[in-house]
Parts: sequence; C-alpha cells; structure tokens
Amino acid sequence: METDDQMTASWPVFQYTRDGWSELEDEVAEEMPLTVRLDGLEFATLVCSASDLTDLVYGFLASEGAIMSADDVLALDWDEDRGMVDLQLKRKMTLAQADFGKRVISSCCGKSRQFYLKTDVRTAKTVTTRIQVTAQGCLGLMEQLQASSDDFARTGGVHNAALCTGEDASADVSDEAVRQRMLAVRADIGRHNALDKLYGHAIRNKIRTSDKIIAFSGRLSSEVIIKTAKIGAGVIVSKSAPTALALRLAHDLGITAIGFARGGRLNVYTHPERVDVDGIAAE
Repeated sequence: METDDQMTASWPVFQYTRDGWSELEDEVAEEMPLTVRLDGLEFATLVCSASDLTDLVYGFLASEGAIMSADDVLALDWDEDRGMVDLQLKRKMTLAQADFGKRVISSCCGKSRQFYLKTDVRTAKTVTTRIQVTAQGCLGLMEQLQASSDDFARTGGVHNAALCTGEDASADVSDEAVRQRMLAVRADIGRHNALDKLYGHAIRNKIRTSDKIIAFSGRLSSEVIIKTAKIGAGVIVSKSAPTALALRLAHDLGITAIGFARGGRLNVYTHPERVDVDGIAAE
C-alpha cells in the first residue's frame, strides 16, 4: 500500500481576484483515517495522507515504543477497503498496553498529541552526534526540499520532510550535490506523520540516523523536536519558526534547531557548535 494516487483531489471553486469572479478547479490535499491493529487489538487511528503508509506505520510504532526495529514486525496485512492495517509483533502487547496507546491522532497543528508520555521518556534520547553543517548547506537543503514537493506546489496543504546526509569536506552546495544528500523525502498533511514516514524508511532500510540531518517545512514545535530525538538526528532545519518549549527541549536533548531557513538567511537557536558559517565555528 505505497501508492500516492490519492494524495490530492480536484474541487470546483469560485475564485475572486481584482479582475472579478471566475469558476475553476482547485487541487486540494486528501486525508484518510488509518487504523493500526497490533496482534488483533486496536492501537491507534491516524489521520494521514495516502502515501508511504508502510513507512508511516513502522515509524509511528517505533516512535510510540511498540517496536525497536523492523525485525520486531512478524507480519503486516492491509485491509485497504476499511483503511486498516494488522500487524503481528515479535514482542506481544498486553490488553492494558494496547488500551494505553489507543487514541485518535489528528492531523491538525494544535494540541493534537500529548508529548509528556512515558513512551517519550523511554524513546526520546539525548543526541550526542558530532556532525557539522554549513549555513549554505542548510539553505540548499531547504531550497531542494521545496523544489521536490509537487504535492505542496499543487495544494499548499501538506508538510514535507527529508532525511539528509551531512556535508563532505568539499562543502559542495550545487543543486545536484544537495539533491544527492537527500536520502528520502516524505509528505503528509500532518507534520508528525511526515517525520514518522522518515523514521519508518530509516528503520525498514536499516539506515543509521545519528549522522543525519532533517530538513523540514513546518513549525519547530515541541512534538517535532521530540520526534527528531526519537529518530536520532542531531540537526533539524526548518523554514518556519520555533516555539520556546521546543527550543528548551532541543537544548536539553542535544539537538541543533535551525529555523527561518529561507531567503538566504537562517537562525541557529540551539547547539551552534555543530554549525560552521563560512569556515568560522559558531560560538
């Protein structure tokens, strides 16, 4: 269930401009509910975009602490008509554990998910990577992330995230060099889902994440920082703003948080020791 032909839909609209009214077709982002069942017990219902759903399921379960690796999943069966996926796990969950995790997770950007959970304490580890980045490299990643987002260009209704390698010694920031650094790009109506899809891709392909960077289109919220820690990346770069709580968490979790990366500028908020601007280490 990897197709993305249901990511968008056409909708008739009446559009007003200075020239007056016109009738046209607008392309809007689709969303769907996906119910995840573990060993026959309902665990959660995600509201998400219909793309890279296997990555989403693996990443979500790892983020919730239900699995630690792809090997923890013995079987995965889709019921596309009902929007359900059934998984058999190597480590069986009890009914009490399943009930604890059972909740509806919204795609909205408000208080859609709690982050002060026991699973967060267990799975969000402090990052100690020594990866180094440059300002131009970070800006190049954001430019390429936006350029690669066809669904956002068509709808303006999805978030995008990319799992990227660090920069080599040559610090080549040409478009092609930057594109090659992007190992995976994922889109979803929910910013947390986009990150879970990256996490799932890394888990399924056994990709080391401690030396990776995340390029991200959305706001740097507390949940985004916690997910970055769960993924294990030491740097997250966003075109958007952070929240104060997110920055306090990034400081405590050892994550370099970079925001407003657009228009030839960026702000480094936490752990600037990983950032090298024109060869001068930020102090």
